[in-house]
Amino acid sequence: MKTLLLLRHAKSDWGDASLPDFDRPLAPRGKRDAPRMGKALRKRGVAPELIISSPAARARATIEDFMKAARLEREVKFVESIYGAPSSELMKVIRGLPDESSTALMVGHNPGFEDLLNRLTGKRERMPTAALACIEFQIDQWADTDDEKGKLMWLLTPKQLDR
Repeated sequence: MKTLLLLRHAKSDWGDASLPDFDRPLAPRGKRDAPRMGKALRKRGVAPELIISSPAARARATIEDFMKAARLEREVKFVESIYGAPSSELMKVIRGLPDESSTALMVGHNPGFEDLLNRLTGKRERMPTAALACIEFQIDQWADTDDEKGKLMWLLTPKQLDR
């Protein structure tokens, strides 16, 4: 069995129009939500062995704050192809994950992440900023990941934590 966690980056700051998209930092709401989602993962008892992320500034800041709150001490592998990727490119990244890792966390962006979630599970779900999804696959190799083979176990959003 393989478990994939998808974390969309937290809310980014659009205040400085001179910054390229890649360099946008987190907004105050994003700085608040990233650690909250990390704590939520810790409470669920899921600990990824492998963490891969978009190298964009907002994704880097999200995973840093998220990991601190989740008490995860892992090296993060920054993968250029995750930034701005469509679901087809994200599928290639997943299929190339090392099989010795049974649980992987990927941090990235919409619309690719929402499309990927829908593609993997066959469910139409939204992934707002800082959303965290857990998808399980009854496979032994990441290369066998395919459309609608995943089961959405849960999807958490910062708004759900406010309730």
